[in-house]
Amino acid sequence: MTLFYAPDISKTPFLPEEESSHCCRVLRLQQGDNVHIIDGCGGFYLAEILDSHPKHTHVKLLSADHAFEQRPYRLHLAIAPTKSNERMEWLVEKAVEIGIDCITPLLCARSERRVIKTERLEKIAVAACKQSLKACLPQIEPLTPFNRFIAQPAANRHFIAHCYTSEKPLFSVICPSCEAIVVMIGPEGDFSEEEVRLAMMQGVQSISLGNSRLRTETAGIVACHTVALINGWA
Repeated sequence: MTLFYAPDISKTPFLPEEESSHCCRVLRLQQGDNVHIIDGCGGFYLAEILDSHPKHTHVKLLSADHAFEQRPYRLHLAIAPTKSNERMEWLVEKAVEIGIDCITPLLCARSERRVIKTERLEKIAVAACKQSLKACLPQIEPLTPFNRFIAQPAANRHFIAHCYTSEKPLFSVICPSCEAIVVMIGPEGDFSEEEVRLAMMQGVQSISLGNSRLRTETAGIVACHTVALINGWA
């Protein structure tokens, strides 16, 4: 099944230009063919092509599911960008495939990358949604300083993964189900001790992701998959 992404499809029955071009020029779909569309907000639509146009394909909606495969949890991953752009892009792609609602790149004391191309990550997220048959497009936040992020009101359960020696329960043991949670992952050199102290002062719980020392992007995927497993979604 090929999915098309049209965020305004419920209001405007046209595919965006890029999706229209893929529909007509690549897949060569024509008038009368049926297509499946996601709006990025949980809407999954079946539509019929009325006019196959490479810039604005006109469709008629036949059916709509506004809560397509709605997950029982919400996951916000706040993670320091990797030094390699490719690794960060891989993280976004795989996190979307597993299931995630928001990704905030964190600017930490030991961060090596201090510039993020949000638009590029958003395009990767859209492609991953379509590839993995997801109707919810996660929000990709701009690069946010650690201190600003941690100062925000903690409406959800917050966890921070770090490598310092302390009493840290395994995330797989204490991960809550059917809740909205935030998991924070540091850069390659880990969070600074001061950052961990500030997080704990804000009520953030320290966690361990296991005995192995993981790369940043691997830790992010382990956290995402753990939440999915606990919620019976993997």
